[in-house]
Amino acid sequence: MSTEPPAATGFALRSLARAAQVASLASVSATGQPFVSLVTPAFAADFTALLLLSGLAEHTRHLRAEPRCALLLTGAANGPNPQTTPRLTLIGRAAPIADEALRARYLARHPYAALYAGFGDFALWRLVAEEAHYVGGFGLARRVAASKLRPDPAAVAALDAAAPALIAEAEAVLRAGGDEGASIVALDPDGCDLARGETVHRHAFPAPVTSVEAAHTALIALARAASAE
Repeated sequence: MSTEPPAATGFALRSLARAAQVASLASVSATGQPFVSLVTPAFAADFTALLLLSGLAEHTRHLRAEPRCALLLTGAANGPNPQTTPRLTLIGRAAPIADEALRARYLARHPYAALYAGFGDFALWRLVAEEAHYVGGFGLARRVAASKLRPDPAAVAALDAAAPALIAEAEAVLRAGGDEGASIVALDPDGCDLARGETVHRHAFPAPVTSVEAAHTALIALARAASAE
């Protein structure tokens, strides 16, 4: 019998992380002193964590010398006690990456960052998680292997190819429902990012999709629900 808590499944952990607007980045200085800073993460379809970092920032200087780091993402507390807040720490290594598609995905999640993303000192970084640590509240803490965090690679590839058509159809549903200002700016097996101006909300599917057909059904249902809000 499995003892894995339902809230610690890969889908639930990815949903928690993908919904986070901010995170805490832990890096290590040249002297070995830990350092923590606030960052704004985004996630690729395959759950690679993306960060837009300034070369002038102290954490970026740390990462250049020592790529080992950790990223803490939190959900909402389950009551007045902050210790009930579910949280996920991704533990791995960060490196800069020149990828226009991933840069576009980051800016889709954080459109306000377009004001400074083109500055010469800013660069896109990715954090490749080697493991994770999940805390769901009192008495619920466990290590999670990186392999259990990743979505189905075949589903990721299939949705990448089908995304433009799926998004266009879902946006037509939004417009038909009177939601003229909404657009779907990112799609993955776990859900989508829906933008209204510079405000972007994460909408998770009820379960991860493993085919284009399942993604179509889930996305249209989500668009109908969003337009009725």
